[in-house]
Amino acid sequence: MPLLIRSSMPGIVVERDRAVARWPSWEGPEYRCPVEQPSERETPNLETVAVELDHRVGLITLQRPEVMNAWNGALSRDLDAALAWAAADDRVGAVVVTGAGRAFCAGADLSAGGATFADDNARGSRDNIESRTPRMLPWDVPKPVVAAINGPAVGVGATYALSCDLRIAASGAKIGFVFSRRGQLPELASHAVLPRVVGLSNAADLLLGGRLITGDEAASMGLVSAAVPVEEVLPAAMAKAREMATLAAPVSMAVSKRLLWESMGVEAMLRREQPLFDWVAKQADSVEGITSFLEKRDPEWKLSATRDVPDHLV
Repeated sequence: MPLLIRSSMPGIVVERDRAVARWPSWEGPEYRCPVEQPSERETPNLETVAVELDHRVGLITLQRPEVMNAWNGALSRDLDAALAWAAADDRVGAVVVTGAGRAFCAGADLSAGGATFADDNARGSRDNIESRTPRMLPWDVPKPVVAAINGPAVGVGATYALSCDLRIAASGAKIGFVFSRRGQLPELASHAVLPRVVGLSNAADLLLGGRLITGDEAASMGLVSAAVPVEEVLPAAMAKAREMATLAAPVSMAVSKRLLWESMGVEAMLRREQPLFDWVAKQADSVEGITSFLEKRDPEWKLSATRDVPDHLV
């Protein structure tokens, strides 16, 4: 059962169920999130995520540098807890999310090989699809969240950054919604958010084709606010977050953020994507896409777009 986390923002209640958020009426001062409630004056101590407070900016750093911050169940749970802390602690006026080492997040942990998505328990019950699904996302935090993309942001690394309010990237960082090239489906409401951010044609290029782009090209599309030298990414993101936390009223930002994300239709898209993601992940092309990538060869797709897409899902 979700624990109660107090927030200074009146009336925001977020209760996550498989990454579906609700923003109900403005009654009561609760903010709900199904993770442990941090102490009011301490930052959480987590296994795969580092959290620190720097002049009203909550800095959240993915800490799996040995695998380029690849996404697994532990990382997903720790990010939930870090975001819950940032949302609940009034000392935090804005948030920056970045990665340790040379990557932001290189995508899903593929240590189970081709069965990574097709077999729900290929990596154990604490690292199955459900455990890897975020229960809280940056758009749920009633404060600005800036993604500092210091290196590769691929797959879920790209869609998670897309769920932040702003993005600043290294000029040469590789960014890719590569799901179609792995026999997967993009998630985290990227089908709703990405076209609003970069336009339909660019979104189709990125989501359907799955190609990698650089931070410079991402900036030209509007996917990131700025592309800067890699050593300037975190300082630029921290400066932007600190400016917003210092000069903008917390409630004004929180209400405006709520309206911005409501306008995206993310709740409806999450509900639409989830059963499709689950179905696609269990098909033969999911296994082939990951296996061919790991074997560094062109994929040999098995399914037909005209015969194999079930009518009840689309």
